[in-house]
Amino acid sequence: MNDSDIKRLSRLTAILTQLQTKRILTSTTLAEKFGVSVKTIYRDIRALEQAGVPIFTEDGKGYSLIEGYRIPPVMFTENEANALITTE
Repeated sequence: MNDSDIKRLSRLTAILTQLQTKRILTSTTLAEKFGVSVKTIYRDIRALEQAGVPIFTEDGKGYSLIEGYRIPPVMFTENEANALITTE
């Protein structure tokens, strides 16, 4: 896994976390927060949807998670987290 993949995985996880804590987020807000383009956010949202995350898109307003959807907190040791992101 290269540095770009690790950054994307980290960003996808952070986007999911943001969606769990905010009511609705725009692609512009997410792009500014993560220092990427709006098109990158579109691709990231699509990737999360393809992974089974139920994201609701409200045209002209932004993204939110379907009400009631939550992922449980994941707790890894540092070694476990490193092993997870470096496996291919």
